[in-house]
Amino acid sequence: MRERAKRVMGVALVVVLAASGARAEDGNFFTNMLKYGGPTVPPSQPADLEPPYCPTVAVPEGGASIQTGAGTSLRYQIALGRLARECVRLQDGTISVKVGVEGHVLLGPAGTPGRFEAPVTITLKYGGKVLTTRTRRIPTMVPAGQAQGLFSLIEDNLIVPPAMVGDYDIEVRVGGAAAAPRAPRKTRKAPAAAATSEAPSTNPAPGE
Repeated sequence: MRERAKRVMGVALVVVLAASGARAEDGNFFTNMLKYGGPTVPPSQPADLEPPYCPTVAVPEGGASIQTGAGTSLRYQIALGRLARECVRLQDGTISVKVGVEGHVLLGPAGTPGRFEAPVTITLKYGGKVLTTRTRRIPTMVPAGQAQGLFSLIEDNLIVPPAMVGDYDIEVRVGGAAAAPRAPRKTRKAPAAAATSEAPSTNPAPGE
């Protein structure tokens, strides 16, 4: 009797598998055990509907290029090209920013091919205050017989604190970090000259 029951159950299992086509689908007991460690699919986590704020990369005035020499004495010019950025929200609420920079070194009339260093500075600001700044000197080759050389940089893990993730700026410039504006110099006032008054002479004039 028991043997007959086992055969019936075996046939029923074969029929079920054949009917299902042996496809691994969501809800399948074995698939769920392998993928999720349990017999059922865990509830889906709500997606973050609000992407992190990621401002366009700005180039401050005068920061797009630098050059050595001028006119017929121009040796070379270093200039920015394409700029890109990517922002990711981390578990602790901060935003990690990645910035990509492309540019070129262009020889002038007095320039010669060789190895150059392109200084590039990336700065994150909040309300005009610097959050972080990094300057990289990128080796760039201008091959013999060529008039320019290309360079590229990817700088990542630039962190924006949670309290500032809704309003910050990304700046890229050629050259070092911009100098902070100096506070106006306080000039000490010169001490006022003591007023002097001449007392009338009490000596009699000659002949008196």
